[in-house]
Amino acid sequence: MTKTIIQLDDVSFSYDHSIVLEHISLQVGEGEFWALIGPNGSGKSTLLTIILGLLKPSSGSVKLFGENLESFKDRERIGFVSQKSNSFNSGFPATVFEVVRSGLTSKVGLLKRYSKKDEQKALESLRIVGMDSFATQSIGQLSGGQQQRVFIARALVGEPDLLIMDEPTVGIDQQNVASFYSMLNKLNREHGIAIVLVTHEIDLVTDLATHVACLNRTMHFHGVQSDYNKMDEVDISKWYGHPVRRVHQHAPEVQE
Repeated sequence: MTKTIIQLDDVSFSYDHSIVLEHISLQVGEGEFWALIGPNGSGKSTLLTIILGLLKPSSGSVKLFGENLESFKDRERIGFVSQKSNSFNSGFPATVFEVVRSGLTSKVGLLKRYSKKDEQKALESLRIVGMDSFATQSIGQLSGGQQQRVFIARALVGEPDLLIMDEPTVGIDQQNVASFYSMLNKLNREHGIAIVLVTHEIDLVTDLATHVACLNRTMHFHGVQSDYNKMDEVDISKWYGHPVRRVHQHAPEVQE
């Protein structure tokens, strides 16, 4: 039986008396790949922020790995990748390897030296995302898609069980988006890492994800991919508040 690693029960959130989320219930199991979709302003990023413990819900409860959010301490089990364009200065003077290795700072300590094992972990994380040959390059010399792979490697270096991402393809050119999602699919299927992903690339992700959740203040649908793919476009358009047309397309395989 699949263990539940995220459990939301009747979660609501308001900001300045404006309702952002209303009565959200959701369960994410180990090894699942969830695509969280919905229109702009639907509360998707807010929901991730609540799951990460950075916002407290107005009502309802959140559990991570079976523990109440308030008492959950094992944060290293969760990796997080935000929108690169909002969180990173591409002129930062660090190599790709140094950026990834910095993901171990919370374990190692700010002023302590990294061990050979730590360095091996960083290189292995880069290998997993196909960026090990770029280890000595400056992070600012990489393309947007390459930088996002490095940030995922940084999130992976602590060996998390869950990877949470908020629109990670912001700043990536369209021809590389499919390849990027294929890499995430490989992480999920071959390494068993559970993924919760906020995205606007509905067609690519819902062909790769195992589960889909459609959010627009309330949860309009959450379930397995095959059930979502059977949904009528008219109903989906109602959830979005505008016409939505699905064109299924499979992402290419990741090049080794």
